[in-house]
Amino acid sequence: MVRKNYTRWLVALLILGVTTCALLLFALGGVAKKTICVSIQDGTLFASTGEPITPGYDEFGYNYQAHMFNGRYCDYDRVSGGAYCDVTLVMKWNDAWLSNKDCNGDGMLDRHNGFDSYIGSGAWETNHQAGTYIGDDGKEHKWTYFVKIVAKPTADYDCAAHGGEEIWGAFCIIQSVFNDPYGGYHGLEFKAARPGLGNW
Repeated sequence: MVRKNYTRWLVALLILGVTTCALLLFALGGVAKKTICVSIQDGTLFASTGEPITPGYDEFGYNYQAHMFNGRYCDYDRVSGGAYCDVTLVMKWNDAWLSNKDCNGDGMLDRHNGFDSYIGSGAWETNHQAGTYIGDDGKEHKWTYFVKIVAKPTADYDCAAHGGEEIWGAFCIIQSVFNDPYGGYHGLEFKAARPGLGNW
């Protein structure tokens, strides 16, 4: 009777030992595979034009940490000056459009991280422009333009069939608003069947 109990204890200890080792190996493997991301605060990330990225707004109007641009239209390409400097531009985007981290180790902010392209990534951006012009009456008049842009959920997604407009091949404009009272434009130009930015 004692011998049988002793054998049972050995089997139980063996099973416990194998289970513990398996859990440890799984845990260590998970740690080893964990992606280490670099943040803007680390000071080692660079813009597409080569300048180091820092927290807060830069000279062009980008605040990459906040997923935002607020500046002149002519500076969106990170080159000061050019056409349309009299137009203000505000852009906002989500992490899938342009992250505030580098998780793939290329030293730049990630785009559509985890996806081969923007398609299906859920990326979105809003674009808000504003400016003035002199009308035929000799007076200054204001105009504003606003659009929502999302990545297509699939490569064959037909933006137009869902009330939107395709742009840049991989994206849809899902809402467009243009206001220019003097020119006769008053608000919504079109809105897709799915005008929200989420769940794409």
